[in-house]
Amino acid sequence: MGRTLTFNIFRYNPADTASSPHMDRFTLDETERMTLFIALNRIREELDPSLMFDFCCRAGICGACAMVINGRPGLACHTKTKDLPDEITLMPLPVFKLVGDLSVDTGTWFRGMYQKVESWVHTDKVFDPKAQEERMDNALAEQIYELDRCIECGCCVAACGTALMREDFLGAVALNRLARFILDPRDQRTEKDYFDVVGTDEGIFGCMGLLACEDVCPKEIPLQEQLGKLRRKMALAAVKNILPKFLKKDF
Repeated sequence: MGRTLTFNIFRYNPADTASSPHMDRFTLDETERMTLFIALNRIREELDPSLMFDFCCRAGICGACAMVINGRPGLACHTKTKDLPDEITLMPLPVFKLVGDLSVDTGTWFRGMYQKVESWVHTDKVFDPKAQEERMDNALAEQIYELDRCIECGCCVAACGTALMREDFLGAVALNRLARFILDPRDQRTEKDYFDVVGTDEGIFGCMGLLACEDVCPKEIPLQEQLGKLRRKMALAAVKNILPKFLKKDF
């Protein structure tokens, strides 16, 4: 016989003036191969149709069902109830704007972040639709693909100590995104251009190195490895920029 699971779920609808933040308690009989995605849908269909949460693909691709599960950000569709205790607490991701209950607006945050890091290939080449696409070494393409696997779930941002304290911090996902364009030979930006974007406390030097971002990433992207590479590259760019000015000084 399966377990009886107890779910403590955060409830609050900012659009309803009569609503106030509180926790609701639900119980379900656990079934074989149950995930939190299945459990939440059962709660909405069988117990409370007003429960708000996001989902789309249920395959760990869209990132929509990210939430805080027993204090740890993760995907509901990837989390099996058998790996959790009998009592499960679900909260919305912090940092992002709350839509209602477990639903948050990650889209606005990511759109703003991509504008800050200028997340597109910078080139002065005129596009020719009849020309063959540019060739790229397979090994380099695989490196870029490794960083492009981000599903924009927001788990790394929600787990980041700096992001929780500072709204202006770009977060590991932004630094990973920029690292992808540094690798791309089609992007014509210089080290100084990249430094101007992330060479501040809002970017690469604001990270406290707690490693939580990589720890909770559902796609296991090497975020801290990219952070280390960016720090070294940006520090070198800063030295190259400052040293000539320092040597020109008349002591």
